[in-house]
Amino acid sequence: MTDLHELTAEEIELLPSEEDVRTYQERGWYLSRKLLSDAETDALTEASERYYAGHRDRSLPVRPDRLADWKPADGEVQRNNDYIHYQDETIAKILRKPLIGAVAARLSKSSEMRVFQATLIYKPPIADEASNIVSWHFDKYFWPTCSSDNMLTAFIPFHDCTEESGTISMVNGSHLWTHRHGANRPTGDPEDLGREYLLRGDAERNGATVEKVPVHIPKGHMTFHHCLLYHGSGANRSPRPRRAISFHLQDGANAYRDYRHSDGRQQPYKHDTLVRRTATGVPDYADPEFCPVLWTAGAGDVSATTA
Repeated sequence: MTDLHELTAEEIELLPSEEDVRTYQERGWYLSRKLLSDAETDALTEASERYYAGHRDRSLPVRPDRLADWKPADGEVQRNNDYIHYQDETIAKILRKPLIGAVAARLSKSSEMRVFQATLIYKPPIADEASNIVSWHFDKYFWPTCSSDNMLTAFIPFHDCTEESGTISMVNGSHLWTHRHGANRPTGDPEDLGREYLLRGDAERNGATVEKVPVHIPKGHMTFHHCLLYHGSGANRSPRPRRAISFHLQDGANAYRDYRHSDGRQQPYKHDTLVRRTATGVPDYADPEFCPVLWTAGAGDVSATTA
């Protein structure tokens, strides 16, 4: 088994500096150094094409509600396919690269980093396709059954990712906002794509300004953003598809919590029908089949707690 707290000297040089960690804590996102080789990013592209053509190393044992599962019959819209880290071993092996977990652990000052979920994304080069626009949202809204507010997401494009191709855009510092809208749906819901007024309203309630930053991500680099940070992406106006993985990560302290709306309705997460149960009978977000450990702190390591 891979030693989860051993990095090469070259990989240690790629970790965020103390200043990088401080900046992440302030603005809520970080653009990494080159964490993946060209061979690894090209392998992701090739594996994704095999996946779209029907290849699976294994299939989900059950189909959870709200599963994103694009199929060719769905046509030329934005493709989202959940649990790519479970279904395709080539992709999973690259995502399990300890360096990725170590970067996330250092940024979030966590001693352990696990997979939460991974979605394969393909944004077609069709500028006026409505599904190409992902409006403002924060990821934690969709994870109400998670106990941690220290989760984060790595956005991993397979190529240079620019504003023209519809790169991810961050709202600086919005993870620190304490007053958030009380709408039934978060910004980013496909039924209400604009919703700029909610973003502006939240900024006003927090005495903040909306500072949007489209991030140019060179090939092999990736962004990491806090689970409470507002972010979104625009249309792909380039001549090529935008290919990426949204890699959701959980710190070791995260666990299932029962979440209910004000009217008593329970709101589950798609994991809850897939993962094993704990001794108390609740979904286990540390299930190694779906939520494997990427990084653990050990003696002599370079974990976030030292940053």
